[in-house]
Amino acid sequence: MEEKPKEWFRLHNQTVIVTGANSGMGLSTTVELARQGAYVIMLCRSQPRGELALAEARRQSGSDRIELMLCDLGSLASVRAFADAFLAKHKVLDVLVNNAGVVTVKRQTTSDGFEAMLGVNHLGHFLLTQLLLEALIRAPQGRIVNVSSGAHKIGHFDFNNPHLTQGFSVWRGYSQSKIANIWFTREQAKRLAGTAVTVNALHPGAVGTNIGVDRDTGFGKAVHRLLRPFFLTPAQGAETAIFLASSPDVRSVSGEYFYKKKIAPVSEKALDDKFAEQFWAWSEREVGLRPEK
Repeated sequence: MEEKPKEWFRLHNQTVIVTGANSGMGLSTTVELARQGAYVIMLCRSQPRGELALAEARRQSGSDRIELMLCDLGSLASVRAFADAFLAKHKVLDVLVNNAGVVTVKRQTTSDGFEAMLGVNHLGHFLLTQLLLEALIRAPQGRIVNVSSGAHKIGHFDFNNPHLTQGFSVWRGYSQSKIANIWFTREQAKRLAGTAVTVNALHPGAVGTNIGVDRDTGFGKAVHRLLRPFFLTPAQGAETAIFLASSPDVRSVSGEYFYKKKIAPVSEKALDDKFAEQFWAWSEREVGLRPEK
């Protein structure tokens, strides 16, 4: 029997969820954490794509401790159904990697009427995290890892036009969803002070994934092929997420933003704690965790 590398046991008996796990960085993160001994739940929207990815993750990792569960982060009802299904089987969650992300060239909305990038990249993950928080707190050292982006540096948010019904552009929508990830991370860290749960965000770098390619029309494929040689591979892009999910070096670090496994600066707007607190309350209202005013 082949001897497992020493690091294989680092996550032994730990339960991990990776969102958007069917391709790109999500698949690479799943494979590496499974290699390190974790029981990984791949959270995917599509059953057919999820099953193909599950087989590939098991093949690449050599582990059968990987499970597929379905969840559409663009539907609050689906997020709640998944959380119920997970908590019915698992009392403890050690690591939650909020990796899934969408980019839409034209304005689209989720089933709840949210602008799609804010709805999936932030609000779906925000609700998921709050519903799983007690399971994370039960872990010896729970970790939340939020995949943000350097695009947050041009991000801003207008409470009067949150879903960009006016003035939509792809960069405006994407950057506001990514600065949202950082406000969420920083405010969540404050709220988890005194627990053993940490929460950190990261910029993966410019990664050659299928994000931004329309699955129905194929729009964006030619540009993606042209630029691919200049991008990091998904495995390279996943390195910081894997580091934050597994390394003992960040056991007590929380509320930070990482790039290339090191704490990195964020925009001045991202550091606005008062705004982050207001944004948190707004997010709670949007997902139904706080009554409307």
